[in-house]
Amino acid sequence: MEFAHLTVLSLFCLAFVGITATSPGEDYWQSIWPNTPLPKTFSDLLIPNGKTNGLPIKIEELNQYSTLFFEHDLHPGKKFVLGNSHPVGNIIRPFRKSRQGVTDSIWLANKDEQSLEDFCYSPTAIAEHKHCVSSLNSMIDEVISHFGTTKIKAISSNFAQNQDQYVAEEVKRISENAVMCHRLNFENVVFNCHQVSKTTAYMVSLVASDGTKTNALTVCHHDTRGMNPELLYEALQVTPGTVPVCHFIGNKAAAWVPNHTVDNLRC
Repeated sequence: MEFAHLTVLSLFCLAFVGITATSPGEDYWQSIWPNTPLPKTFSDLLIPNGKTNGLPIKIEELNQYSTLFFEHDLHPGKKFVLGNSHPVGNIIRPFRKSRQGVTDSIWLANKDEQSLEDFCYSPTAIAEHKHCVSSLNSMIDEVISHFGTTKIKAISSNFAQNQDQYVAEEVKRISENAVMCHRLNFENVVFNCHQVSKTTAYMVSLVASDGTKTNALTVCHHDTRGMNPELLYEALQVTPGTVPVCHFIGNKAAAWVPNHTVDNLRC
């Protein structure tokens, strides 16, 4: 009888450990930022086999990444329709169907047509520094190395599902020093963490057509020499290196920026 009690107790303890156990990546995160929840954006980096069933970014979500516009478009009252876009009056509209593949395809021509390996080992664009990471530990080390401090935070968008039409309600400048980490649209879990010189990050409060409020992480690039010339001309009728170009960042990406608040890192 005593043995039976011990067996049941052992199984209970094992089950409890299984529920509460954390991954090495989570442990590393907590060792640097104690009591700080891991942003949902990075949860794929905790998948044991490092691979998802199917592409992580759905077709309907691709528009979150492919809306291009000018910096002077960032003001309350501006209307946006998500998707590769060109301005028509006061409305930013899609100009063609979004591309599938690498989500940040504005850097380097035809980047979205590359394999994962080709993309990660391809040369960087002008003024760009990039690094592919496949683990949370690697991402943490990469961003800490860039900033030279752990006083940083990750911010991201929270676009509403099945909503593509928005009106800007408020625009806040976040930082001029940011490292963007994009989940690449492949089954293997890999993030492209890259930093482009002369870039400003904003958080834009948007209101959807049904009244849903959304925060959209936005970056404006002042050095556009390395951008895809075909895409820039098709979207905005401009050429690389001429004017600042901005775009939204989708839900499966985040910007690492300096944290000027006290122990407050959230996504």
